[in-house]
Amino acid sequence: MAKVRHSRLQARKWSTVTLVLSMLFMLSVVLLMLLGLGIFSLPINNDDSAPNDLTSYRRMASERGKGLGKRGEQWTEVLSWEPRAFIYHNFLSKEESEYLINLAKPHMVKSTVVDSKTGKSKDSRVRTSSGMFLRRGQDKIIRDIEKRIADYSFIPVEHGEGLQVLHYEVGQKYDAHFDYFLDEFNTKNGGQRMATMLMSDVEEGGETIFPAAKGNISAVPWWNELSECGKQGLAVKPKMGDALLFWSMRPDATLDPSSLHGLLPFFSLSYFIFSCGSRMIKLALHSHLKKI
Repeated sequence: MAKVRHSRLQARKWSTVTLVLSMLFMLSVVLLMLLGLGIFSLPINNDDSAPNDLTSYRRMASERGKGLGKRGEQWTEVLSWEPRAFIYHNFLSKEESEYLINLAKPHMVKSTVVDSKTGKSKDSRVRTSSGMFLRRGQDKIIRDIEKRIADYSFIPVEHGEGLQVLHYEVGQKYDAHFDYFLDEFNTKNGGQRMATMLMSDVEEGGETIFPAAKGNISAVPWWNELSECGKQGLAVKPKMGDALLFWSMRPDATLDPSSLHGLLPFFSLSYFIFSCGSRMIKLALHSHLKKI
């Protein structure tokens, strides 16, 4: 009787093992079929370069979204890790750029800077452009752009500052500065600024420069196209439709001094920039985007 029970238990055991092995075999076959058809791919990392090696660029396709006009192929370029900076190619269409400019042109005023002691706006020779803030979500086109910024930055739309359109004439510039606040007034009234996204409407013009960036700055593909001033740090040449996103804070929420940046003087043409900034309220994890 005991032998019969033992035989039955052993048969059940082998039956379970056979079932599990069969399922694993079928799963392996399905996985191989998906790999063969290209529907599924395994993550492979062949990047053995150092974090600050600017010769290593990653090309990642981005999905096409809603918006005015046609944009070219959208892809992301990793520019730097100190500061964290990324270029989103073909972020804006030509039609979207022209629409923003036409909205802002009649309302341009002299740009100001924030007083680090009082937190209030003041005129300064370090910033010589003119600009205008667009009302957040004021129409469908702006809402589509703001949604796109939120999707790319992973910062909710409701935490973003309004888009700002800046106009630079020949010879105008913005000296090196931080986008994060060093005064208590602004951090109490909106939180610390986390990130900034800059968008351009021209094919050439003054560079955005990060003089404190870490890495082999001469390794960027456009090194020979930079001005002499642009070669004093990590510099990015403007390109119509592209967007530059850089973070003023590290992932641990500490301020990042390597995010020091400036806009070099323009020597040959009038130039528009669209800016968006992001802010975070302490404890509430609330964020805002500063848009230029």
